[in-house]
Amino acid sequence: MAKVSASETLTPKVMDIGDGEHNEAEPSGGVRLKKGLSLVNGVAIIVGIIVGSGIFVSPSNALKNAGSKGMALIVWVLSGLLSMIGALCYAELGTMIPKSGGDYAYIGEAFGPLPAFLYLWVALFVLVPTGNAITALIFATNILQPFWPACEPPVDAVILVAAVLTCFLTALNCYNVKWVTRVQDSFTAAKMLALVVMFGASIWYLFAESTNNVQSMMEGTVTKPGDIAAAFYHGLFSYSGWNYLNFVTEELKDPYRNLPRAICISMPVVTIVYALTNFALFVVLTKEQIIASGAAVAVTFGDQILGMFSWIMPLFVALCTFGSLNGAIYASSRLFFVGARNGHLPLAIALIDVRRLTPVPSLIFMCLVTLLLLLTRSVESLVLYVTSVEAIFIICSVAGLLWLRRTQPNVTRPIRVNLLFPISFLVLCTSLVICSCFKSPVEVGIGIGMIAAGIPVYFICVRHTPRWLQSACNSFNIVCSKMFLCLPEDSKEL
Repeated sequence: MAKVSASETLTPKVMDIGDGEHNEAEPSGGVRLKKGLSLVNGVAIIVGIIVGSGIFVSPSNALKNAGSKGMALIVWVLSGLLSMIGALCYAELGTMIPKSGGDYAYIGEAFGPLPAFLYLWVALFVLVPTGNAITALIFATNILQPFWPACEPPVDAVILVAAVLTCFLTALNCYNVKWVTRVQDSFTAAKMLALVVMFGASIWYLFAESTNNVQSMMEGTVTKPGDIAAAFYHGLFSYSGWNYLNFVTEELKDPYRNLPRAICISMPVVTIVYALTNFALFVVLTKEQIIASGAAVAVTFGDQILGMFSWIMPLFVALCTFGSLNGAIYASSRLFFVGARNGHLPLAIALIDVRRLTPVPSLIFMCLVTLLLLLTRSVESLVLYVTSVEAIFIICSVAGLLWLRRTQPNVTRPIRVNLLFPISFLVLCTSLVICSCFKSPVEVGIGIGMIAAGIPVYFICVRHTPRWLQSACNSFNIVCSKMFLCLPEDSKEL
């Protein structure tokens, strides 16, 4: 995409950078996102993003495909271990390539600009806004459920609340990073407490009421590879987000130490919490109840065990989704910021607010795309198409680790994982994708089609940009810079 410099059509004007009430500028005096994330913030981002809607959406589908409670529990634990292996590979990539952008930066470093753009293309219009929209819808559904106890809340009301939440968290991210991290830390602690309470209630039920639901845990286990792969897909969907801290590496204090530490702390915690939460559901509910409940399994759990206090469960789900959406908006906006900084998107998306040092245009653009998806009222169906796409690009990133080991053997690697980890991850994830092709060929084909659609866009808009499009981008960049009082990174003039 065309970039615009300060010398084009604008008279340079010295700006005051930073504001004492918000973030401080870097010592160089230029506009730059601040390194303000501590180890605790990093852990809160990973845990807070992962533990969202997935733990309440996926149990029924994972159990349906696994066939038995015991097998489903094994799938949840193994999904956590597989995610942990992938996260450790990303720790090496993140410390070797200390750039924000996550997969986009790693794929670009290993395989060049076109594959990196294709990831950015799919993430920009499908992966990120779809995930954000679904999380917002689940928050809205659960926060409104107590007002319509006998039926589902009206669709229009759900969409309105989801849109308001998206706009509110976007505004918060635009205003102050410190507030964002405080909200993330608080809601991560609250959701952990909520899930512990849920597990404690199930233990009371197990000893005080009945043990029938945990007898014959392996009865009905399926052995078809396609069904097992589908169960793993639902488990891995709930763990998605473990790579989001890599999106904000440049804002992490001492990333060479804190990135791998945050990963090593977060992933075991999430795996244990997920296993205990599923065990709690299995103790209280029958297999048929869990499958029939679908995404409302938490509500069914509350009705079964909490009685007049069953309204607490929708509140718990709202806590989980609020914190997850807040972290996802913060981290994913940096992905598009980096893509625009590299010329793969209009420079306007890489502008930084000169007062608050936040990527305001990137946040607003992502908010608008999410709102458009909310209006379609069919966002959830997109999950079937994008899950396999996300797996393909994660495989590309880990394959990039092996490729860079060969092509750049002398590059400094503060973290160097055993080769068994990336190889095992590639074999397992590739097997899951292949098995899913046999079970859901249409969904996988549409996902691959989404990737392929980005190829002509790359050559038209990035490699061979027409003059009229370049001129339009320049004008758009200048308008956004003036409207939001933003400058390109490291710039002191407008």
